[in-house]
Amino acid sequence: MSVLIWSGIEPKDQFTWVLEVAPALIGSVLLLITYKSFHLTPVLYFFILAHCIVLMVGGHYTYAEVPLFEGLFGAERNNYDKVGHFFQGFVPALLAREILIRKSIINGQHWRNVIIISICLAFSAFYELIEWWVALATGENAEAFLGTQGYVWDTQSDMGLALLGAICSLLVLSLIHDKQLESLTPEKNRKNNLD
Repeated sequence: MSVLIWSGIEPKDQFTWVLEVAPALIGSVLLLITYKSFHLTPVLYFFILAHCIVLMVGGHYTYAEVPLFEGLFGAERNNYDKVGHFFQGFVPALLAREILIRKSIINGQHWRNVIIISICLAFSAFYELIEWWVALATGENAEAFLGTQGYVWDTQSDMGLALLGAICSLLVLSLIHDKQLESLTPEKNRKNNLD
């Protein structure tokens, strides 16, 4: 909550702040509504919070002007938006994995991973479409929201980083996630879902 308050105090661009923080606020409302009926694992809640913080920092400064990323590693552009797009694959992969396992939608690990990565790519592509629609609807006001900074391959690299984030999430967090899911998944479904 404190990061949200800080983020909303004199942001660089109020319109961009609303666009960037809205997904975090919508997600928070959904988490509150579903908390009792579909309580998530601690690792997922942690990374959702981390993703919300990434969105709020980007909303406060705009993604093109986050101070820590100015000229970082000699880059000509501010690459904080790439952190956001990495998280855009990393966190939804964990969320999709949890839903697919707990709802017993796909029992095989390999096909489940293919579906999870496909969901993340679809989500990333849809977000890029939203950015395009906002740009068409608002004209110059959307420049800070788009954050392309003159990079012609921005959309493709954004989706590529979401893909990388999804793959990293599955590789790095699956074992930890499985252990936490064991405490949430009914005994009869554990063996089938985690195989």
